[in-house]
Amino acid sequence: YAESGGQVGDKGELRNETVRFNVADTFKIQADVFGHQGEVLEGEIKVGDTLNALVDVAQRTDTMRNHSATHILHKALREVLGDHVQQKGSLVDATKTRFDFTHNAPMTAEQIRRIEDIVNREILDNSATSGKVMSLEDAQKTGAMMLFGEKYGDEVRVLEIGSSKELCGGTHVSRSSQIGLVSMIGESSVGSGSRRLEALVGIEAFRALATERALVNRLVDSLKVPREQLEDRILASVEDLKSAQKKLASLNSERLALAIARHDAGQTDASD
Repeated sequence: YAESGGQVGDKGELRNETVRFNVADTFKIQADVFGHQGEVLEGEIKVGDTLNALVDVAQRTDTMRNHSATHILHKALREVLGDHVQQKGSLVDATKTRFDFTHNAPMTAEQIRRIEDIVNREILDNSATSGKVMSLEDAQKTGAMMLFGEKYGDEVRVLEIGSSKELCGGTHVSRSSQIGLVSMIGESSVGSGSRRLEALVGIEAFRALATERALVNRLVDSLKVPREQLEDRILASVEDLKSAQKKLASLNSERLALAIARHDAGQTDASD
């Protein structure tokens, strides 16, 4: 797969009996001409050679999970924020998904929670993925989402997964449950009227949650409180710290005023 539509290109090897070529990236030179960037590890590649392509399966599979998650995420964003939401760009690789979209205000914590809930419920539904190639006109009749400003050929691929239906030529999981889990990690502005949502998918999402759980456990052990009282204890500690800082600032001001008064008194005695 060559880099396209926000999905990174495949990695792997091209090889035959005498040649091994490590593929670091795959990209499009023309619509039907793919380029492979990398390094010859063994032998010498000559014009006319036949090579077998061995795709890095782990990287491809993780990328597929992220790409499929992005489709469901797009649909959930429109459901929660409104039909004005349109994809403005994306980056899908083996470790994360990044999705840019039209929206004129920061998302609230509750909106993010709802979107996360919708996406993960669709994943648990274990719906099959369907990819059908058809004419652009027929695709439009299905109601499939099309990216604004994107140039499409006479034939396109309609990709359905869960409640999402979009035009897409990328690689995807065969069932939604293979995505595993989606966890939102960031929401930010990328310009006027555009927002960016970042998420971890699959094993990366599990690892992030495990890291957060370990942090909570350390705080519970350090503060010696039950887990359900942790937030109240931290908030109380913050308020205590603010109060102590105010008292310290007040004491420092009093000490400074006293020192100035003594200094002025000393100068007066000296002049007498």
